[in-house]
Order: sequence, then structure tokens, then C-alpha cells
Amino acid sequence: MSSPDLLRRAEDDGRIRCAWPLETQLYRDYHDFEWGKPLHGDDALFERLCLEAFQSGLSWITILRKRPAFRSAFAGFSIARVAEFGEADVARLLADTGIVRNRLKIEAAIGNARVARDLDIGLDTLLWSFAPDPRPRPKTGAEVPASTPESVALAKELKRRGFRFVGPTTAYALMQATGMVDDHLADCWVGSDVSDTVRPVTF
Repeated sequence: MSSPDLLRRAEDDGRIRCAWPLETQLYRDYHDFEWGKPLHGDDALFERLCLEAFQSGLSWITILRKRPAFRSAFAGFSIARVAEFGEADVARLLADTGIVRNRLKIEAAIGNARVARDLDIGLDTLLWSFAPDPRPRPKTGAEVPASTPESVALAKELKRRGFRFVGPTTAYALMQATGMVDDHLADCWVGSDVSDTVRPVTF
């Protein structure tokens, strides 16, 4: 088993998990039922793309706590709707205390929606075309990379197409979150019992 700082057993259910999600129940639900599960759908992936960009420089738990407000503010992350946002929407979003009020990130999200809307292939197809072949789960946190050749290539392609705020590290975090790679540690219970992990978590 990996060292205690990398895998921990929750006292209430006895399951061994990656250490990072035990801070709150919200974090643990995200880890157990969403993180690392294959995700498809242009709008669903656009949401993750936006949230990963907004997370830059912040903790992920901050984004999870604000996720309902983000969804409300950004029209459920509908690519078609966000692509039509204008200056009035930027002003509205900058005044919304429920989200991360960063003008550059807000404008990037709107610009990214326009790029996604106008892609010659769907966002789902584009992102998943960079997914690497399956590999063994990492045994320790030290084996989890911050970026990979695939995430570097994805970030480069997204930038070429006009997307903003998606560098190699953010691109790799997106790959982890959406199941393009499985970075649950080897001894983590998630995935060992399919019946317990297919239930989607609602935020």
C-alpha cells in the first residue's frame, strides 16, 4: 500500500481513497463519483474546460463550491448560449459574487465558447482525440505528472484554434477530470466496484 499521506482510509466507510478528497464531503463525492470517469458531450466538456481555467491559481474545492453559481451565471455552460454573451454579460459576471470575478478568465470563457461553436469537429471529438492509451494506475502521488506529451499537444492545438487559458497543466487536469486518463492511485477503491461508482454526483 502507498504511504498514508498519499492514500487514506475514511473513518466512516473504511474505504481507501486518494488523500486529496477527504477534506470535505463535497470533495469526496467529486472524487468518488465524478473525477476520472469518462465524460462525453460538447457542453459537458466545455463546462470542465471553463472550470479548469477558472481554477488556475485557486484551489479546486473553491471551484466546486462555486459550481452551482457558475452554472447559473454561464447558462448551464451551453456553448451556443455562452457564445452569444456580450459586454452586458461580462459586466453582469464581474458583479456576480458567486463566481470567480476575473475579467480575463470570464472573457476567455466567452471567447472559448465562440471557438467551440465554430469548430469543424465537435469539442468532444477534438478533446478525446488526444486521450492516451490506457496505462496502469500510479502507485504513489510522485508518479502523477503535472503534464504529459499528450496534454502539451492538446494545449498546443487548442491554442492554435483560438482557445485561451488552457496550457499543458490545465489540459492535463482536464484529462484527469474527464477520464481521458485514470490517475486514481492503485489502491484507491474507486473503480473497484462499478455499482458503487456509476452514480453521478449532483452539485
